[in-house]
Amino acid sequence: MPTDQLATLYPFLTSLAIGLLIGLERERSPAARAGLRTFSLVALAGTLGALLSEKTGAPWMLGAGLIIMGGMMVATYFKATESEDPGTTTVAAVVVCYTLGAMVWYDMEQLAVTLAILTTALLYFKPELRGVSRNLTRLDLVSILQFAVLSFVILPILPNQDYGPYKALNPYQIWWMVVLISGLSLAGYAALRIAGQRHGTLLTGLFGGIASSTATTLAFSRHGRNSPQLAGMAALVILLANWVVLIRLSVLVALLAPGLLRPMLTLFGGGALAGLIVLYLAWRRLDKQSNAPTLEMNNPTEIRAALSFGLLYAVVLFAAAWLSDLVGSQGVYAVALVSGLTDVDAITLSSLRLFNLGNLRIDQTANAILLAVLANIAFKSGLAAVIGGKALARHVLPGMAAVAGGLVLGWLLI
Repeated sequence: MPTDQLATLYPFLTSLAIGLLIGLERERSPAARAGLRTFSLVALAGTLGALLSEKTGAPWMLGAGLIIMGGMMVATYFKATESEDPGTTTVAAVVVCYTLGAMVWYDMEQLAVTLAILTTALLYFKPELRGVSRNLTRLDLVSILQFAVLSFVILPILPNQDYGPYKALNPYQIWWMVVLISGLSLAGYAALRIAGQRHGTLLTGLFGGIASSTATTLAFSRHGRNSPQLAGMAALVILLANWVVLIRLSVLVALLAPGLLRPMLTLFGGGALAGLIVLYLAWRRLDKQSNAPTLEMNNPTEIRAALSFGLLYAVVLFAAAWLSDLVGSQGVYAVALVSGLTDVDAITLSSLRLFNLGNLRIDQTANAILLAVLANIAFKSGLAAVIGGKALARHVLPGMAAVAGGLVLGWLLI
């Protein structure tokens, strides 16, 4: 066979593999009236339709083939009335398979193969997806929709331009931080809904820290006060949730300021290592029979909360830039101490932004973030002691102090 014909054959082999992949999954369903052979032929028909449309200069041929394939499948399901399955999923899969075959001809093999794998996964995991959708509460749906609004409605329309006397306020960048933090909170909330309460204390602390370490500290401080016998378990959850904050901040640094990753890993690594030792000792002391109480979480992507965080981030960013220009690095440190009491994310993101703009050096950025984290640790330690009482304080305060000491040690090693 000539070389040019072999090159032409390759897209058809790729389409055949795509059809076999999707058809293999459909073959498992007794109600599906299209299997291996049908989907393989449909994918080949898509590639053939694209070839003929290109060679003849008649794009309508590709569309006509799609209409014919879809019409044939619909007619097949109309004739077979004995099945309870109306077959809409298989008809949709046939349409997708035909289109993927056409994409292969138009030099989009990688995208077509990726979409074929995703399509097969969607078809295969039907029971799991149905179970997840049935377990969704109104709050879950509202959270997902609001995150979609934050990410795909508000973010694209904001101008990506610096404003203000210090060029520190960029609406797009500010809202991108809102989307990032809301996404992390939503991921933690989803993990709690799916697995946290069923798998005990460790996952509750882990996912609670991703969703909101402050909310987790507050909730389990109350549990520790109301049920003194659960003080050890509540302390473990609180310590783990606040340990996760260091991991979350490391991820933010890696994403937003890779140039700072090495010194910040040294800083956070000291606190994380000390935290791991404390968590291990707390786990050893924990009564394995204690069940973690339910952690109630509010909507992690509420529009009002997102606007509040965006405003806080913008204020902290501007205040840090202004004070840095006015009195030098001491101004940034003052903002870090105050804002870190309630929200360590805002000052961290602001410091990273100022570093990327060249307004802060590496050591100044590390100092600001360290002060913010230490202030946050002090605030949550006080929260646990005041709300949780002496029994909880005896468990939590030494652990928090050890993490703070580890952070300072890591800072000295930078």
